[in-house]
Amino acid sequence: MAKHDPALSLLFHALADPTRRSMLTALAEGPVSVTDLAEPTGLRLPTVMRHLSVLKEAGLITTAKDGRVRTCAIVPEAFEPARTWLEQQEALWGARLDRLDAFVMQTMKGRET
Repeated sequence: MAKHDPALSLLFHALADPTRRSMLTALAEGPVSVTDLAEPTGLRLPTVMRHLSVLKEAGLITTAKDGRVRTCAIVPEAFEPARTWLEQQEALWGARLDRLDAFVMQTMKGRET
């Protein structure tokens, strides 16, 4: 059975939702208040807070409270496990496709003669 990394599963779960990806895009510009993150979504604050909780659990964001304002910030290095996994998959499937291509080309040459 394949080795499964629970942290990687949390990361991909967090990235699976378009609302959360939109929030991460906004946070890529810099820290943003929860109110400002919620505004473009049209969602109620409790729903936004659940989305932020998923992002925080995955380690993709941090939050800080200053008075009544909660601000979120992205954690860029948290994306590294996903990038590494995707690069490994790209190398694995690239090699498989190269072998398939070589096999098909060899088969085609065999039919030409």
